[in-house]
Amino acid sequence: MSAAHSPESQDASTETASKPGQGAGPLAGVKVLELGTLIAGPFAARFLGEFGADVIKIEDPKGGDPLRKWRKLYPEAGGTSLWWAVQARNKKSVTVNLKAEEGKEIVRRLAAEADIVIENFRPGLLEKLGLGYDVLSKNNPGLVMVRLSGYGQTGPYRDRPGFGAIAESMGGLRHITGYPELPPPRIGISIGDSIAALHGVIGAMMALHHRNMNGGSGQIVDVALYEAVFNMMESVVPEYGVYGMVRERTGASLPGIVPSNTYPCRDGSIVIGGNSDPIFKRLMTAIERADLASDPDLAHNDGRVPRTAEIDGAIAQWLSTRTIDEALDVLNAADVPVGRIYSVADMFTDPQFAARQMIQQFRWQDGRGEGVDVALPAVTPKLSATPGDTRWLGPALGEHTDEVLRTLGYDAEHIARLREQQVV
Repeated sequence: MSAAHSPESQDASTETASKPGQGAGPLAGVKVLELGTLIAGPFAARFLGEFGADVIKIEDPKGGDPLRKWRKLYPEAGGTSLWWAVQARNKKSVTVNLKAEEGKEIVRRLAAEADIVIENFRPGLLEKLGLGYDVLSKNNPGLVMVRLSGYGQTGPYRDRPGFGAIAESMGGLRHITGYPELPPPRIGISIGDSIAALHGVIGAMMALHHRNMNGGSGQIVDVALYEAVFNMMESVVPEYGVYGMVRERTGASLPGIVPSNTYPCRDGSIVIGGNSDPIFKRLMTAIERADLASDPDLAHNDGRVPRTAEIDGAIAQWLSTRTIDEALDVLNAADVPVGRIYSVADMFTDPQFAARQMIQQFRWQDGRGEGVDVALPAVTPKLSATPGDTRWLGPALGEHTDEVLRTLGYDAEHIARLREQQVV
């Protein structure tokens, strides 16, 4: 079972479990075929697998998904990415050479039994392989295909390569991130890919609902990475459409919402969100600025925005003589949203992470002797009746090939021949 935790101990968030859980999950019975690599497609499939879907991941026999070698490896020399343990958890790895005709036939047979196919190749590649939606849905009209690509399946840019970093730029996120005097930085994770993956999951669930509840057929869920980022851009479109306003970089503050910023203390920085009207009054009272708390011009956000510098200055002055802990004590007592800026090390010792069982440890064999204890983020969101689970960690390359092929009717002799011919 998944690691169980006790909130009484700071170490409770990392209690070791020798075997991952075996929960069924709300998507038990849903069959997913993953044809993607790296981040967007595999993250979408991972999400479905965490909630019980049966995910079969197709990998190239020569090395598999490149993510197996991204970032920190275990063992460090020639090992497998620790990221792989979480990105591929609950998936079955099946090696298939998609250039071989018998390999394509394996994919077609798997797709005939699938509810969802997830792919993130460049548009047109599956069609060139004879694995387009028209082919895969011919004997499975209820099939839902999630297609994640940089620019979508149509338009003048469809054939361009497009990674998450490009999507973050074209979708508008990079333009508003950072400080105005510096070039736009990137966020330290692949946020564009992840946002697109979540849009793919949402689209898949809506398409399945339409098929299962409304008597509809299957369909294609077309997710362009740049459009997924664009969808998160809040009010920038109507602001430009009405006023011609182009939102620019504003550093650590949240533009047009005051006060919401990162503020320095004596020993570091904290984040304060005092932007609702009652919270603003409590914040000003807590920092001993009753004059600002009672100022009728500051009672609402539209009055506070023109005086952003004054308000931020008052907060910064009060914090300048206090440590982070001292500031947190006062502001938490005043019921003001405030927090320290966590590193991953802070997460491992925080009682809230522990109480919510957000970090769990499992023994990861990865086919390498005794393996290693690896910490994984717990499955999110938390469902009260049918929670998600980690049933097993990222598999070895081709670990489930024989098992899956047997379910399709291939016997041991046939599988051996396919392996000899480098089809699997």
